[in-house]
Amino acid sequence: MKTIPETVLRAGLRLVCADPEKNLPKLVSWAQPIAAATGRIQENQWKTVKSITQDPSSGGYGLIMRIIKNTNRDVLEKIIMNFVFNAAWFGAEQLEKTRTEMDMNIPWAILMDPTSACNLSCTGCWAAEYKKTDALSFQTLDRIITEGKNLGTYAYLFSGGEPLIRKHDLIKLAHRHNDAIFAAFTNATLIDAEFAEDLLSVRNFIPIISIEGTEEMTDARRGSGVWKKCIQAMDLLRERRLPFGFSTCYHAHNTEYVGSDEFIEFMEAKGALFGWYFTYIPVGIGATLDLVASTSQRAYMLKRVREIRTQKPLFVLDFWNDGNYVKGCIAGGRRYLHINANGDMEPCAFIHYACETIHDKPLLEALKNPLFKAYRDHQPCNANMFRPCPMFDNPELLVDMVNQSGAQSTQPIDSESVEQLYTKCKPIADKWKPVADELWREYQR
Repeated sequence: MKTIPETVLRAGLRLVCADPEKNLPKLVSWAQPIAAATGRIQENQWKTVKSITQDPSSGGYGLIMRIIKNTNRDVLEKIIMNFVFNAAWFGAEQLEKTRTEMDMNIPWAILMDPTSACNLSCTGCWAAEYKKTDALSFQTLDRIITEGKNLGTYAYLFSGGEPLIRKHDLIKLAHRHNDAIFAAFTNATLIDAEFAEDLLSVRNFIPIISIEGTEEMTDARRGSGVWKKCIQAMDLLRERRLPFGFSTCYHAHNTEYVGSDEFIEFMEAKGALFGWYFTYIPVGIGATLDLVASTSQRAYMLKRVREIRTQKPLFVLDFWNDGNYVKGCIAGGRRYLHINANGDMEPCAFIHYACETIHDKPLLEALKNPLFKAYRDHQPCNANMFRPCPMFDNPELLVDMVNQSGAQSTQPIDSESVEQLYTKCKPIADKWKPVADELWREYQR
């Protein structure tokens, strides 16, 4: 079953790369009846694809051209094969079958922390004060990926700590599982020429570089000289025509800039193909509330990510404000989950509670834990998809789910009860509700 579409895609990709402007619209028209016969792509989705590929003035068209022209051909082919066919097509098909048969959440992507160690001490990050170094063994990481692929999960992301402290192990995993797609959220300080060559070798590993905006904004949270190292890493990757993205935490002091044309155009010029926005979350009892973005700043980002996607040749997404595209919260294994460096099965990277570990238990069994079941029972967490999060938007639901499941805090420092977290998040959620409700009404008109 895989051989025919893979062969077609390889031939189509080579045709497009030979003359992108001329052959891309032809390929889309030619591929439509083939894809429609599979039932994997709906008519309205094809209309969107056609509108993008036939409109040179659109941001999407510009992005496709940038990807084709600026990405190493072998790397592009490998990423498309692993992402489109293994993760988005055949893997998704297997996932849906297993989810239905077992009536449980099984993730499309798994986020893992190879280590809790980090070489930086960023303001507002729990890893800045965490002195103990937890780590998932290579054997555990390899087992999770192997068992995940058997379920249909072919997308794996790494965070931390700083995951590239384990970069040799991560490259080894990418080699071993060359049918999967890998990405790492990284501060970029450990990206060097040798690592860039490793990425060219494996072809299925994408760095996502954390940057806070300007040099002043980035260094204010991450330390002097970090911004320059981020830019140096981007230059190394761009010179080798390797794909990468940026990751930005927007907060009270940088939101307007990181959503600006100036910042987006700078990231485009440095070679980034996509950007992933996260809002600051005050996790941990000692976390500062001064960095929390205001209601108006969150509303600004909600509108800006949509404008950027339409106007700029760089794809951006917002972990909170794009809930309408994924029908609410994706955590708890519905579309993704987080396994920390201690092996705790957390529903989300930002929600540090668990009642199960990955150790000494198959992934499928660990996914059946009571907290993930509670998530499944409560999803979507709100009919308003601009209020998707059970922590930041509907904190009363998180209290119910944690207490119902018997989950305990996994916060390594400044551990807080779910009731303490609720006390912090409830006023933020109450302020956001009327604004989000009006935005949702506008969206549905």
